[in-house]
Amino acid sequence: MLTKRIIACLDVKNSRTVKGVNFESLKDMGDPVEQALFYSQAKADELVFLDISATNERRKTLSTLVNSIAKAINIPFTVGGGISSVDDVRTLLESGADKISVNTAAVNNPKLISELAKEFGSQCIVVAIDAKRDEGEWFVYLNGGQIPTKLKVKDWLKQAEKLGAGEILLTSIDTDGTRNGFAIELTHMASTLLNIPVIASGGAGTFDHFKDVFKSGKADAALAAGIFHERTVDIPQLKNYLKEQSINVRL
Repeated sequence: MLTKRIIACLDVKNSRTVKGVNFESLKDMGDPVEQALFYSQAKADELVFLDISATNERRKTLSTLVNSIAKAINIPFTVGGGISSVDDVRTLLESGADKISVNTAAVNNPKLISELAKEFGSQCIVVAIDAKRDEGEWFVYLNGGQIPTKLKVKDWLKQAEKLGAGEILLTSIDTDGTRNGFAIELTHMASTLLNIPVIASGGAGTFDHFKDVFKSGKADAALAAGIFHERTVDIPQLKNYLKEQSINVRL
């Protein structure tokens, strides 16, 4: 049985870690290199770095900062934000990223997923999806949750997998930052629809929320930011709790 992963996330803007609620009202959460080192030492299974303003500002991901973080940690490292080409990915992998995450650029140009998977291998390509519910249906949002689309999440999930995505990072905008729990129904839909791993994101607040997204949501991994940045949830304690709940995690 594959181990379930606990992933810490650094949303970065202006070279600082930030966190908001429903993708808005961003607060400063410290230096990303220091946070990354803490998560590496705290036994997070992976670290995700999202340069959240790169797409809107029409610029590339901060490769110098990525390199500084990569040198500070010894856990798998996924980087996203402003990635739109093979060259962008090559630069980030050379800067120390293990995997890359594409979101808006992949929706606008789906064949990008195939190009990246062919060049670097599917295991390297994470497709991030920001989802919001409207009248019972989940839709894809672009540009850091700013732009709604008519693209249904379930359709994009299947297409992304078919095109060569190795993993899905699925964030519920509705639950993001609320600490009221993950979007279990959304996560379960994705996890049962696909044959590739699904990372649940958005809404973690308690140990039980992680248990629920693994057991009921069928997630392969669960990602959180604010509760880890503020140290309100301790990763080693969380993993011990999940182990007690018969969830297979790496201690």
